[in-house]
Amino acid sequence: MATRPLDPTQTGTSPDRSGGGLGLSGWARWAWRTLTSMRTALILLFLLALGAIPGSILPQNVVSMDQVNAYRQDNPELSVWLDRLYLFDVFASPWYGAVYLLLFVSLAGCVVPRALVHARAVRARPVPTPRNLGRMPYSARFTTSAPPEIVLARARRVLRRYRADRHGDSLSAETGYLREAGNVLFHVALLGLLVCLAAGAFFGYRGNMLIVEGDGFANTLPSYDAIYPGFWTDTDDMAPFTLHLREFEAAFIEDERRRGQAASFVADMTYTEGPGEPERTHRLEVNHPIDVSGVQVYLLGHGYAPVFEVRNADGDLVFDRAVPFLSRDTVSYTSDGVVKVPDTGAEGLGFSGVFLPSAKETPDGALVSDFPAPRNPRVTLEGYRGDLGMDEAQSVYRLDTSRMAPIEESPVLAVGDSWELPDGSGTVTFAGVRDYVALQSNRDAARLPALTSAVAAVAGLLATLFVRPRRVWVRAVADGVGGTRVELAGLGKTEAAGDNAEFHEITRRLVAHLEHPKNGTPHPVLSTPDRHPREGSDR
Repeated sequence: MATRPLDPTQTGTSPDRSGGGLGLSGWARWAWRTLTSMRTALILLFLLALGAIPGSILPQNVVSMDQVNAYRQDNPELSVWLDRLYLFDVFASPWYGAVYLLLFVSLAGCVVPRALVHARAVRARPVPTPRNLGRMPYSARFTTSAPPEIVLARARRVLRRYRADRHGDSLSAETGYLREAGNVLFHVALLGLLVCLAAGAFFGYRGNMLIVEGDGFANTLPSYDAIYPGFWTDTDDMAPFTLHLREFEAAFIEDERRRGQAASFVADMTYTEGPGEPERTHRLEVNHPIDVSGVQVYLLGHGYAPVFEVRNADGDLVFDRAVPFLSRDTVSYTSDGVVKVPDTGAEGLGFSGVFLPSAKETPDGALVSDFPAPRNPRVTLEGYRGDLGMDEAQSVYRLDTSRMAPIEESPVLAVGDSWELPDGSGTVTFAGVRDYVALQSNRDAARLPALTSAVAAVAGLLATLFVRPRRVWVRAVADGVGGTRVELAGLGKTEAAGDNAEFHEITRRLVAHLEHPKNGTPHPVLSTPDRHPREGSDR
């Protein structure tokens, strides 16, 4: 018997015109569906949070290069790998940016279609009334002498907070659309927050500076110790404000259990918003920044700057400056620093030093600092003579001794002590101690939109958690003996769907609206299916 070839149109299949596999367009659709799924968005959000952990544990260049340099000195071998993985610049790293971009695309592809679907659902009519209302989680029935039209009119009045629609002999009503609206709002706000953060990173900048007590700062590019401008930031058009640190005061806890911990940092600052502008004062504290010309200046840290006076062999003063030393920790404030003196004659002088704010000798003869306040300041120096390499770019906190010869170490110097350099080449005097503050400036025009997005996200989340979508149906049919048979059913669409108290109340209110002084009050019969617990049902 002859057979005919299989007709794909009759079996619901289509021939594979690509010769096998999904093809390029098929794989592209699969990749897009996978990327824009909620599961992928949650995975990317988890990866973004996971990637932020190193940024909160390890010191970051954008926050404090001093702490990063100190970490590199303490962990030289590990720091090489951390640098390769951008773990000192987590939030500016390529891998973090890739996760961030994928999350943005995933949310956009997921939220926009969902918002459109919800908008159509809000405009749509409530669903038709089911045929058998007795199968709903909550149902009630009673008879009344009122005609069906009156029953449905009174039911619409009782359900005035519901969106209701007439379907033949019944009324269908829905409420709780704010739950899905809150869900959409949460994700749209999260998307907006990502946009605001990206805008702040592209158009703003962050900069770190160090100001010694009594000195000032001008908001120009060369004045920063480190600056991180956005991709589209015009560094030639920075706000021309100035800062001046008049006085700094640090208080530390004396209690034995928390001895040495910081109690407060307070910096008395003056600032001007531009040339010719009046000078203003500000009491700068942690989390109380200066807001000047759209730039927020934050207090990040504090340290000590020993003052050194250096005289050459002829007794001329060639160096008189406070030199910031970087603290090793925030408990003892033992600090390391470098003093570079290029103007001493044919050769320059360089000193690497250790500063102890509250020096104390241990039983084995070692000198340590037992408190962070400068109660007994001491400094020790290790000298070098030769080429400082000042014609090359270098850190002010690092001394290149490759072209220098060592000099003997200094004795322990107290304030006012001098150290006579060998061969009569001069003297170094420890003249005093001044405080310095580490500040960060941050210009981010997207701060308020980001705050608005965060507030909207919280509002959407609250709506998602506390709003309960519900559906109510009321059917009124004449019973043929002059009365009306009324059926009412309710359906909750959340985890608390078993709570039928609201539907009970709707039934009682409808009964109350249908009371008649001659016929008496109709008595409803309330019922719930066996798979749901009874919530105070009675006859």
